[in-house]
Parts: sequence; structure tokens; C-alpha cells
Amino acid sequence: MLKRIAVFAYGVASYAVFFATFLYAVGFIGGFAVPKSMDSPAETSLLHALVVDLLLLGAFAIQHSVMARPWFKRMWTKLVPEPAERSTYVLFSSLALILMFVCWEPLGGVVWNIGNQTAQIVMYTVFGLGFGLVLISTFLINHFDLFGLRQVWLYLVGKSYTHLAFRTPLFYRYVRHPLYVGWFLAFWFTPRMTVTHLLFAIMCSAYMLLAIRWEEKDLITFHGEKYARYRDSVPMLVPSATPYEAPSRRYAADNVA
Repeated sequence: MLKRIAVFAYGVASYAVFFATFLYAVGFIGGFAVPKSMDSPAETSLLHALVVDLLLLGAFAIQHSVMARPWFKRMWTKLVPEPAERSTYVLFSSLALILMFVCWEPLGGVVWNIGNQTAQIVMYTVFGLGFGLVLISTFLINHFDLFGLRQVWLYLVGKSYTHLAFRTPLFYRYVRHPLYVGWFLAFWFTPRMTVTHLLFAIMCSAYMLLAIRWEEKDLITFHGEKYARYRDSVPMLVPSATPYEAPSRRYAADNVA
């Protein structure tokens, strides 16, 4: 029982670190309410700052991708309790982001600077909607499973973990990756686009496009024909005008008609 309590406490602590990191990321990217943001004044040479930032982005991308792969999970769970695997992934991702926040080196320079107040409000509104879409999307597909809390809770109460069934709730009926859409909005919509911010947005966007391919390959392996059919029917990032209907729903509707 002591081990179960310890794993549960670890999972809760990992989630707390994640949530604090997520809130800090809003200010870090948006340039407010944090001591050092992405767009703070440059403090070193352009070359030095560029190398540091690319290394930080690369470190996060490698950690975030490698630890999410099934082969790594199989190896990793030989060292950590299986119920804590997801929490450990969440914790390491948060630590990689914290390292980025602390060591980030602004490049200086401005690509665009919108002076019109109405346009600024629009930019900040879409920026906020992006982060909101990210958070809401996680709850639609089970926020607590995604961030490891469901796994450690089931372990605490002595229940076996069951994988979530494939579903397409709300936004997921119109676009396959609303969570990534949210990140794109958060990264690109800013009234003041600095060279630093542009580098960050370009690199993160490129990474997300690659990550989608890897993620969908795993989803097809896990869910099979259900996800393959969904992938072929629903746009990846640009929402469709018509919602996706699973074959069973269409069959039921045809019978009713």
C-alpha cells in the first residue's frame, strides 16, 4: 500500500509541476507576468543566442518524441513502475521546458510590430484562444489520462489500467489535431513578432508537423482501421465544414431514415 501511495503522490506532484509550467509558458510566450520572457532584450551575441536556443528546442523535441514512442515505453517501464510511466514523461517534459525558460537567450530584432490597438486586441485574443483550445482539447480526450493522473489513481485503488477507446468528441469531429491547432495559434498570433519569437514559432511548427506523423503512425498501430478511416476523412489542421461521423453512426442514421 505504501508503494501505491508513493506512486500516486509522485503522479500528483508531476502534474503540479506540469500545470505550473503550462501557466508560466503563457507568460513566457506572450511576454507578460514573468521575470524573463521569450522576447526579453538580447544579452549576448546573435550567434551564441542562436546556438543556445536551437539546442534547447532540440533537447525538448528529442525528449518529447523519444519518450512517447512505444519502444521506449517498453524499455522505460523496466526501470519505473508502469503506472508512473506517463507521470514521468510529463515530469521530464516539464523539466525540459523549465530548462528552456531559464536558459533561453533572446536574439533581438523585430519582424513586425502592430501599433493599432484594435489589431493588438485581436492578436492577443487569438493567442489566448490558442491556449484555451489546447487545454480544452486535452479534457475532450481525457485530460487526467493524458497527464498520468488516471493511471496513478487506478493503481492507488487497486484497479487495472484500461486503455481509452477511440472517440472523436466536439472539435475532433472537424479536425484531427485541435490541440496542435491551439499551439499554432499561440505561437504565431502576437502583435510584436521578434526574431526570437519567429525562430521559436518556425522550429516548434516544424516539430509539430513531424510529431503528427509519428503520433498518427502509433495511433494507427494501436487503433487500426478506426483511426485510418478517421485520418482519411478528417483534415489534419484546417477544420472541415462538416463533422465526421463514424461508420456505426452513419449506419444507425441510415436505418432510422
